[in-house]
Amino acid sequence: MDSVRIDKWLWAARFFKTRSLATQAVESGRVRLADERIKPARNVKPGDSLRIDNEGGRFDVVVTGLADKRGPASVAQGLYQETADSVARREAASEERRLFHEPAMAIKGRPTKRDRRLLDRG
Repeated sequence: MDSVRIDKWLWAARFFKTRSLATQAVESGRVRLADERIKPARNVKPGDSLRIDNEGGRFDVVVTGLADKRGPASVAQGLYQETADSVARREAASEERRLFHEPAMAIKGRPTKRDRRLLDRG
């Protein structure tokens, strides 16, 4: 096997929970191969660089292995190598989220008049 469809690879590498979610992400442009939009049927091979935007953040990875079936997470992590830039960017974003607490997240449902005043002050 010298190449695999990108939607299958994204699913096997555990960037998306289902193959259909991976296909939708590729079609919507959230996955780019060498900064170009691609189609779900496009094949990837070792050495290709991908930019993947998903719920976990933005990943810049280089394909190091191929798989078309989903396996354990330990195997999935061996299919790619994340760039140092990407790791640093995601760690900085994680630290920022940890330090900054969104005031509206503590309120469940519609804010009361008192809650609204507190939100406007802060």
